[in-house]
Amino acid sequence: MRFINREREMELLLKAKERSRRKLYSVAIYGLRRVGKTRLLREFLSENDLYFFVNRGKSSALLLREYSEILRGKGILSKREELKSWDDFFEVLFERFTGAVAFDEFQDFRFVEPSVYSTLQRFMDENEEKPMLLIFTGSTIGMVERLFKDSKEPLYGRIKRELRLEPLDIRGSYEMAREVGIENLDDFITLYSVFGGFPRYWVAVEDEGLEGENAERILKELIFSYSAPLEEEVPRILSLEFGKRSGVYYDILEAIANGSTSPSEIAGYLNRKETSITRQLHELVNYFKLVDYDRAVLGKGSVLYIRHPFLNFWFRFVQPRLSEYELNRERLWEDVKRNLPDYVGKRFDFACRELLRLSGNFLPFQPTVIGRHWGRYREGGKRKVYEIDIIALDSEGRKAIFGECKWRKRTQNAEKLLEKLRGKVELTGWRGEVYYLLIARKLRNVPENVIALDEKGIKNLLEGEK
Repeated sequence: MRFINREREMELLLKAKERSRRKLYSVAIYGLRRVGKTRLLREFLSENDLYFFVNRGKSSALLLREYSEILRGKGILSKREELKSWDDFFEVLFERFTGAVAFDEFQDFRFVEPSVYSTLQRFMDENEEKPMLLIFTGSTIGMVERLFKDSKEPLYGRIKRELRLEPLDIRGSYEMAREVGIENLDDFITLYSVFGGFPRYWVAVEDEGLEGENAERILKELIFSYSAPLEEEVPRILSLEFGKRSGVYYDILEAIANGSTSPSEIAGYLNRKETSITRQLHELVNYFKLVDYDRAVLGKGSVLYIRHPFLNFWFRFVQPRLSEYELNRERLWEDVKRNLPDYVGKRFDFACRELLRLSGNFLPFQPTVIGRHWGRYREGGKRKVYEIDIIALDSEGRKAIFGECKWRKRTQNAEKLLEKLRGKVELTGWRGEVYYLLIARKLRNVPENVIALDEKGIKNLLEGEK
């Protein structure tokens, strides 16, 4: 598939390469698995550059042998020379090579040969004037950050630039979808709710010859068919993150995907004490970066959510029913298909935030804060909760856009949506300037003073039109 929407990242790497012509320059690239780090390297590196994948499943001796063969293939190491240690490897590398050198999944040296970090630190310090570009990528974000930002680590302070590779935004994802023949907006929104901006899954559509198929067919074939291409996806990527201590992490992810959004609710879902999950939850948020807090725009409340859309889908529909997934996928798929519209409707809120970031001149001001809001109120002596799908604030906090997001096949009555939205806004106590926004597939009876975005408007934004 064509390389899409990484212009800024490529520009940063090209600038780094230019700076490395004068002296040693180093870049760390990190991001969640399947976000496209290796593809970015493949597009950037030339035939004369070096690429090393750190395979955590290999012994130190076998990995060193593999790297030696790469150096021989490039003519850097002769056929008769042998590298007996990592000191030998880096000595040859720094003495004989100039150009870009990439170590993919660099954090996994801690499983293979942790001494590499201190060895590399020494060679970097001794060769500061060497014209070379060192690129380190990693998927366990907290581990990569620790390697370069923890003052106790050998490589602390040795990185010139950091690049956190994020998933493609909704416009980039739409471009990928169109590359595989997905033109129907409803199909795109459904698939985006499951795959997000992770290129791996859009490429899978092409790999399996599903170009131009509808969302249901694609999901069924990729996830719920016999020997489905993505059936081992979640266990595979999480085993790389969690290793053998995966049980509690899996349980927490399942609880969050099924509506438990606070530590106490997760503990209740798992029938465990809250203190028994504190460490693992902290690591999911701060170390693995798979979970995060969604914070109320106008308050102090926050709820947990899974950042990786496919993980969220898997732990919502498949993980709780693994026995059925193995025994009768057809029946499970039929149940998932019935619940899919509601699931997509809830995930659509996240898509709407991205649409507002693409808004250009569509909005009355350029938002600097975009999120959702919820609060509590009392009615008839009972405590109730209200939710506002999307709120956007200006830089001074004086103007606000309050919006409702509805992704349903049936046409939405804009007047009724606006009436409910106004009631919720009153509950917030907001005293600044107010604008109202409605985003839906189809709208009718739209008042003149409302910002409205329907299917046509959404497609215009995704295609880059204002």
